Amino acid sequence: MTLAIMIGVLTAGGVYLMMQRGMVRVVFGLALVSHAVNLLLLTAGVSAWRTEPLAGTNSAEVSADPLPQAFVLTAIVIAFAVTVFMLSLAVVSLDDDTHDIPATGEEHET
Repeated sequence: MTLAIMIGVLTAGGVYLMMQRGMVRVVFGLALVSHAVNLLLLTAGVSAWRTEPLAGTNSAEVSADPLPQAFVLTAIVIAFAVTVFMLSLAVVSLDDDTHDIPATGEEHET
């Protein structure tokens, strides 16, 4: 129940931040949503009551499924790469909103 509430809070906070105008807030919202998805993947794997997946020690019925853990590890790496890329876009486009664009379509000098 605690994990479900935490996933809901992270998703709600992430969606709220992604609806904001600032690029950094959008990036933070995307990071929160990615954390919520990671928790959802781990919760769906139900590895809390299982033991280590060692071949010689445990049987296959009580061993943990390594697939959700591999999905989460891959998702963490992809989310980190996307976050760094989006933050670099935020830095590059920092002053894009301050330039005036002529309304008549004529060229202006920069």
